[in-house]
Formats: sequence, C-alpha cells, structure tokens
Amino acid sequence: MTTARELADELLTLLLDGDPVMATLLGLPGWDDRLPDPSAEGHRVLRDRAVDIARLARTGDDDPVTRAVVAQQAWGMVHRLDAKLVEHTHAEGLTAPLVVLLGALPLIRPTDDAARQAYLTRLSALPAYLETLAQRQRESARRPLRHLVESAIGRLDRYLAEDVDPLSTPLHGTAFTSRCDRLLHGTVRPAVARYRDFLRTEVVHRGRADTQPGLCWLPDGDLIYPDLVRMYTTTAHTPEELHRIGLDLIESLDREYEEIGGRVFGPTTAAGVRARLLADPALRWGSADEMLVPAKECIARAEEVAGGWFGTVPVARCEVEAVPEAEAPNAPLAYYMDPAMDGSRPGTYFVNTHQAELRDRFSAESTAFHEAVPGHHFQIASAQQLVDLPVLRRFASIEAYLEGWALYAERLADEMGLYSDDVARLGMLSGDSLRAARLVVDTGLHALRWTRQQAVEYLRANAVMSDVDVFSEVDRYIENPAQALSYMVGRLEIQRLRGEAERRLGDRFDIRAFHDLVLCGGPLPMAVLADVVDEWCDSVLGAVVEE
Repeated sequence: MTTARELADELLTLLLDGDPVMATLLGLPGWDDRLPDPSAEGHRVLRDRAVDIARLARTGDDDPVTRAVVAQQAWGMVHRLDAKLVEHTHAEGLTAPLVVLLGALPLIRPTDDAARQAYLTRLSALPAYLETLAQRQRESARRPLRHLVESAIGRLDRYLAEDVDPLSTPLHGTAFTSRCDRLLHGTVRPAVARYRDFLRTEVVHRGRADTQPGLCWLPDGDLIYPDLVRMYTTTAHTPEELHRIGLDLIESLDREYEEIGGRVFGPTTAAGVRARLLADPALRWGSADEMLVPAKECIARAEEVAGGWFGTVPVARCEVEAVPEAEAPNAPLAYYMDPAMDGSRPGTYFVNTHQAELRDRFSAESTAFHEAVPGHHFQIASAQQLVDLPVLRRFASIEAYLEGWALYAERLADEMGLYSDDVARLGMLSGDSLRAARLVVDTGLHALRWTRQQAVEYLRANAVMSDVDVFSEVDRYIENPAQALSYMVGRLEIQRLRGEAERRLGDRFDIRAFHDLVLCGGPLPMAVLADVVDEWCDSVLGAVVEE
C-alpha cells in the first residue's frame, strides 16, 4: 500500500510538473529549466495522474489528515484542468498564462551559475510555449471576453516597449547578462510580439461582449463553475447559497458602518459613510511613495505584540515592495509572494501604487494585516517551519484556508489593538464589504448570468472602491472564477470553529493555543480543520476529567 506521505510527495511532484515556475519560486530544485506545458495532451496526462492519486488517497488508513489534503489537492487539480482557463483567459495576473509568466519570472533569484544557466534554458523555451498556447487557443470553442483580450494586448505592448526587459532581472549584473539580453531581444521578444499579433488578428474579433462575461456563457460552464466553487471553498455550498449569504452579510455590515462611521463623521447612514470614504480627497494618497510607509509601520506593530496571541511566531520577516510598474495596471490592489525555501527570496508584501491618487488611505492598515502580519506572511512563514510534515502539507493551495485566515487576520488585528484609529477600522469594514460582495458578484457573473456592468454597479453600491479598483476586481472575478469566494467562506468557518471551541472549553480556551492549532498543521480543507479543532477540544476536556 502506498503511504500517505508517499502520496503527498507524488502529488507534489505532479503539481510542480504542471507549474514548474512555482517550484522555482518556492525554492524547490529540479524544475528550474522548465516551463508549463499548455497543450491539451499535456493537461490530459496531468489530469489522469491526478485522478489516480485522488483515488489512492481514499484506500489507506494511515495519517487521515494528509490523505484528506492529498485528495482535495488532487481533485482540485482535476477541476482546474477541466475548467480549461488556459484557453480563454488573457489579462488576469493569476490565471492568464503569459501574464502569469511575465509577472513570475522576474521574481526568480538564481543563486549559482547552474541556476542561471537553467534560467536561460527556461527563457529559450518561451517561443515554443507561446506557439503551443496560441494553437490551443486558436482551436478552442471557448471564446474570451473581448475587452480583456484588448487589455492583454495593451499589457504586451507595454512589455515590448520596456527599455530594460524585466525578464533580464534575474541575471542582471552576472556573467550571463549579455547572453540573456541577446536571447531576449533576438528570440523571446519577437515571440511575444507574434503572440500579441495573434491576439490582435485572430482572437479579439471573436471575443464575447461584456454582456456575457461568466462561465455560464461557455460550453459546460454550468457544470464547471460548481466544481470550482467546491474546490475553492472546500464546502458543499451551492452558488445560489453563497449568493444569499453575501447579500445577508452586506446588510448586516450596515450597523457597524453606522456605529464606527458615526464616531468619525457624526450621525449618518451606512451608505453615507461609504460615500464619504469615497468622496473625501483627504483619504486618498498623494503619491506612490506614500503608500509603502504605513505598510511597513503596520507590520512592525503587529510583530511587536504577536507573542501575546500566538505561541509560535515565525522567524522570517516580511519585506514590502511596490508592484512592478509593468504589472500594476492589471494587478490586484495588493498581494503577497511566498518566501523561497532556499532563502533566495524573502516573503514580500507587494503594494499596487499604480494611480496612487485614485487609491484610498483608509484600507491601508487592514490590507497590510491581511497580506503580511498576522495574515498571509505569518501563516505561510509558519507553515514553512513545519519540517516534520510532508512538503505538500506546508504548501497546499487550499484557498479557503489561506484566504480565510488572512481575512480572519483583519478582524483579529482589531482584537490585538493594531488599528490606529476609527478611520482605519472603517477600512477593515470596507474589506469585509468587498469580500461579502464577492460572494454576490462572483456567483452573479458565473451562475446567474449577470453582465459585467451589473457586477460593476453592485460593487459601486456596496463596496468602498474607486472605479479603477472596481473594474480591476470585476475583471479578476471573470478570469479567475470562484477564487474570490474563498475569502469570506474561509473566514466565516474559522470564526465558527473558534466560537465553538470557546463555547465548549469555557475558561480553558486559550487563544494562543487555538491559533497555533490552526497554523501549525499547514493548510487544511475546512471540514478537516473542523475535525482537528473538535479533537483538540476533546483532548482538553479529557485532560480536565483526568485531573
């Protein structure tokens, strides 16, 4: 019988075969000279192997938690491949194949000459990769959204206009610099230009209109979307149930807006608070440079008090950087990049400073707590220290856990006394509004046949966002279906589990022990995390009986 650890290692290899650039970013050797295979045949091979592993994960009785993680990750791979996003996503920074590579490759930091040579080999494979990608998209019946193809063309135009190619960054200042420049200018950039021209001449004219943005307008989309919902939320919620949960949450948040907003602006309505936050020019940034300072200050405050809320504090520190200029127009508001296991790259919180004067100040603190400490950086750096677990358990991409924890961290930061004032707490509420609205908008787009404009108008009315962010968010949901659901679903489940543990344990509940329990098992599906918390409560209560 194949053991749980062997299955975990086998699946990790499969996942990294499918995404070798991620292997390099994680600092895992063996894939440094490779690019993904975007062909239909390559994806079929990955899918078949994933199905086999998922089935094997059900047959043993050793280490049930690891087996559950293996099964969830394997079926998740199957659902992602079945969605065939590679055929019709072009602009979104987490799903569009070429945009993903243009954002990820400059982050690689080769540590020796062998790694630098591997990077050159990887770059030399880009023309063939793009030819295969174009051929698959040419043959696909899944039409992309027209305006997102146009956005992708603009993105590639910006890349081709760069005086210094960002793909040269990993080899800058080394003996490989001149070879890299020749390869980029003689081979890679012409291939990117050919792919851009393919989009312009063969793809954009057959794109869908903004009135048909969701998966429900594509072949098998009505079947694909529920599978993605289950994968990202690790729950049995239907799209319709999540839509209603989102509507109810939006309504319930109004009371907090009125309470906190009343202290800041005087008596007003929830809609009045949101309008004031959007309209007040004093709540906008004056420059891109201004945006980085409060992020660093928030992280320092959180690190200072973390020991009172966590028994285990990660050693690795979090860096703060601006999103690279070429990526910024299509990048999310902020994001976190994991540290590499080999130490070649620190964990980094990226702040999108594009059009800074249109972006708000009030959400800066909650965003920093979400992306850095005690959010993503804290959780991911903690997981990397779990050297006794299979590597898969430390890096499993379980979005409901990862994003649920980060959103939980925004509210936890208020318990920790980290927000500087009520304006920053309104930023926390605006974050809640956005994640609740995502339940409504994502399901509206992909299951309920909303137009893009309906999604835009709903976010305008119920989230506190400038138009530049509203448009970026909606386009993200269109090309990355169901991922946005994971935040609030995961947060609600972690809060539920904490509340149940507090109820069962009473005075014996220890918040530091609870947080360590959640973080020190690596990412887990929500149902598995519930079992872990339940067993922990039983053990604490059992110890009481023995006393």
